This record gives sequence, C-alpha cells and structure tokens, in this order.
Amino acid sequence: MNDTLGMAGAAAALGIGMLIGLERERHKGRGDSRACAGLRTFAITALLGYVAMQVGGGLLLGIMAICVALLVTVAYWRSLSDDPGVTSEVALLTVLVLGALCGSAPELAIAIGVVVAGLLTYRQKLHHFARSQLTEAEMRDGLVLLIVALVVLPLAPDRFIGPYAAINLRTICTLTVLLMAVGAVGHVAVRALGTHYGYAISSIASGFASSTVTIATMGHLVTKEPGNLRVLAAAAILSNLATVIQVGLILGAVDIGLLRHMWGPLLCGVAATALYGLCLMFSQRPTGVSQPIKVGGAFNLKLALVVTLTMTGITLLSSVMLNLFGEVGVMLTATFTGFADAHSSTASIAALVKSGQLPFDAMATPALIAVSSNAVSKCLVAWISGGRRFAAYVIPGQLGLTLAMWAGTLLH
Repeated sequence: MNDTLGMAGAAAALGIGMLIGLERERHKGRGDSRACAGLRTFAITALLGYVAMQVGGGLLLGIMAICVALLVTVAYWRSLSDDPGVTSEVALLTVLVLGALCGSAPELAIAIGVVVAGLLTYRQKLHHFARSQLTEAEMRDGLVLLIVALVVLPLAPDRFIGPYAAINLRTICTLTVLLMAVGAVGHVAVRALGTHYGYAISSIASGFASSTVTIATMGHLVTKEPGNLRVLAAAAILSNLATVIQVGLILGAVDIGLLRHMWGPLLCGVAATALYGLCLMFSQRPTGVSQPIKVGGAFNLKLALVVTLTMTGITLLSSVMLNLFGEVGVMLTATFTGFADAHSSTASIAALVKSGQLPFDAMATPALIAVSSNAVSKCLVAWISGGRRFAAYVIPGQLGLTLAMWAGTLLH
C-alpha cells in the first residue's frame, strides 16, 4: 500500500513538472538567448523536491531549495540583459515545492500545478486584461473589496446586538462584501465581453446593481429603437435573473441553511424567467448595435454600504413589527418595502430567521410577498418608461416569474 502511494506521489510530481515544463519549453526561445529552464529541468526539479522530502524531510528540502535558488540566481544574472523577468525562475522554485507536496497531498499539489500552468499559458491575455480592460478606478475598487473581505470581515463579531437583537455585524459585513463582489463581477463581465452578446448580457450584469433601473433603461431605449421592442423587452425580463440569483446569494450569505427552504421558488423563478426571456429574444433579431447598459454603482462601495444599511434598517423595522404584531407585521413590512427593493426585504427576513425570532418554515411567505410587490413596481416602471406596447411584453414575464416562485413552494 505504501509503495503504491509512493509511486502515485512520484507520478504526480513528474506530471506537474512536465506540465509546467512543457509550457516553459514553448517560450524559452532558442540559441544563446534561450531561457534557463525547460521541460527536462522542470521535470527533474519536481522529482528532486519529492525525493528530498521523502529522504530528508523539511531540512533536506530547504537545502535543495537554497541550491536551486543559487542556480536560478546565476542564470538570471546571465540573461538579465535579454530578459529581465523572473517568471521561469520563480516557477522552478514553485515546482520544487509542489514536488515535495506530492508526498503528503498530491491532489492539492496537482490542483496548484494546473493553476500555475494556466497563469503561465495565458499571461498575454492577463496582461492585456490588466492594462487595457481595467481602469485605475476599478483597480482601486478591487483593492477596497479585498481589504473588506480579507481584513474587515474576519474581525467582525458574529453575534446579534442592539434593540430586539436585530443587528449582526458579521452579517452586515458579509452582505456588503457580497454586493461589492457581485457588482464587480457583473461590471468586469460587461467590460470584458463588450457588446458582442448584446442587450441580454448587459441587462443581466447591470441587474445586479438594480433590475428596476435596468428595466427603466430598456423602456427609454424603446423610444429610440422601436424596431427592437421584443429584444429590449426580453433584456428587461432577463435582468430579473440577477434579482433571483442575488436573493439566493443573500440567503446563503446570511445562513446557508435558509436555502433549503427557498431552493424550489428560486429554481422555478430562474427557469421561468430564462424561458420567457430567451423565447422573446429569439423571436426577433436586433436591428441596431447594442450597447452595454450603464446604471451606475455596479462596482461601488458607497452603493453597497447604502444598500446594506437599508437592509439593516428594514431588519430592525421588521423585528419591531414582529414583536408588536407577530408574523402579520413582518408580511406587511415585506409588502411595503418590497416595492422599493426585494433584496433588502429578503435580507431582513433572513436575519430574523437566523436570530431565532422567526421560524425557518415561516420565511418563504414574507420573502415571496416582497418579490411579488417588487414585481408590481417593475410593471409600473415598464409602463411609464416604455409605454403600453413595452409593458405588454414585460408584464407577462413578471407575472410568470412571480407565479413560478409561488408554485415552487409546492416542491417543499
């Protein structure tokens, strides 16, 4: 058994070295200007790391790492005038460590090796993305996102405080990070994909910032592009995918157990929205050039904080209504707040369930009431912004989404 594991580890180390070595071999060049390491060097280095760890443990591995570091330093200074980069040298040291890791955790070593090979292979596209696609402001926002997610969030206490025990700092930070991350993904997707996939992709991405504003934007475009009526209506409907997905993400962020009581409505809502939207979109081809929808705030810390504080305020209001009027008070709060934002109402209900003020099986009804009232407001926005013909396509889609989510409760 041990011999089998030993051979498997050695094979994993050899595979990692050859995988990364093949990529480096293709870019090492030829003649006097070629790079210091290729297929054979990487494969041997990976095996060296594995054997060193098996024979002498961490001490021998450290000695071998120092030796390899000295060799790659000499090679780096020799080729400094031709190639000032250190990618191959760092990759060689990484392969040595991954080879050693194959003795105890070969699966993890292989996964890391594949990621390293991918980073090396797609370096040009990554460079283009970093230099051409991302702006300075987006890089700054990304750094803020990482700070909040990796520094602030772990330090936030996970306990309920304040009046009626309705406020949880860990939940507030988690929702802030979630909104920032979802907005960032949608924003970068639109920037990276451009207008090739048209209004649908843009609407779904911008729907994470505000599906209601996206529907209003589509309605205003109808007056400029009446020939694209069905395509614009389909894009408006597809923006609801972001609403449903974000509701699921919020529930999972508050407590993953909440999804067990809402997976039916969420799946039915996604299926109904996608089916209606795609059928409507493919029933007509766009006659003009589609542009990404810009609703603002998709990659914005200030917007995420405002939405999260709104969610917290609604949670406190729902807690007060629950204590005064019971579950009926929560439903009334969900009805009125849902007209403005379904996410805030859903988050407040989820927080009440997590704090123990509301039972798990009583969560679905007020959450769906909030989604239903939000659908009504979207129908009104569609009528006002795009007129009767635009609303005639949007309203059936919103109605289908709402009925499908209510029908999804029967699956439980």
